[in-house]
Amino acid sequence: MPVPTPHISAKEGDFAKTVLMPGDPLRAAFIAQTYLEDAKLVNPVRGINGYTGRYHGKEISVMASGMGMPSMGIYSYELFSFYGVDHIIRIGTAGAIRSDLKLRDVVAGMGACTNSAFAKQFQLPGDYAPIASYRMLKTAVDTAKQQGIDLIVGNLYSSDTFYDERSDSLLKWQKMGVLAVEMETAALYMNAALCGKEALAICTISDCPLTGESSSSAERQSSFTQMMEIALETAVLL
Repeated sequence: MPVPTPHISAKEGDFAKTVLMPGDPLRAAFIAQTYLEDAKLVNPVRGINGYTGRYHGKEISVMASGMGMPSMGIYSYELFSFYGVDHIIRIGTAGAIRSDLKLRDVVAGMGACTNSAFAKQFQLPGDYAPIASYRMLKTAVDTAKQQGIDLIVGNLYSSDTFYDERSDSLLKWQKMGVLAVEMETAALYMNAALCGKEALAICTISDCPLTGESSSSAERQSSFTQMMEIALETAVLL
């Protein structure tokens, strides 16, 4: 497919090799305005704004993914397949499942369990286990350590359902040692594998569904800076 695509109006070469992808377009704008030098808007389609600028001399892009695996599936596939992007770092929010996690903890998804049927399109003779790029994960862990941040690594649960009628579903994932629930990582990891590219999800705990604690939408938009800075410093080293 030639560029622009139906969802991205950027021209060839407008995106850097590494793209940071928050779910929220306003978080993408905050990162571009706060951290990137000479940030340029390269995609305004559907309000899913994408920007390219420089961070510590390295060209980096940031663009929202929207909510859910269908949205992440579209944008990550188009960036990998049509815009020459090699690495995507999801920087999102997640709900704590493991009981010792608290608000504002930062977690990285070594793998991503899911209730999604996203992998069925590949017609595999079994169940696929979506995993992060080890190189990106190790770089993020080392970067966080240098910044004095405890980056907690483990399994995420990428759910297609935000409002789940099964009241005990998170407890079952908790029993299996899953860290947190979110809605995009499994699709991102599968697209990276399909396209021969690399991906990593770094998430900030924004709420604790099992206790009822939560952050405000304003806090989610602009105050989860530890996650952003780990991702930016990781991107510089890729």
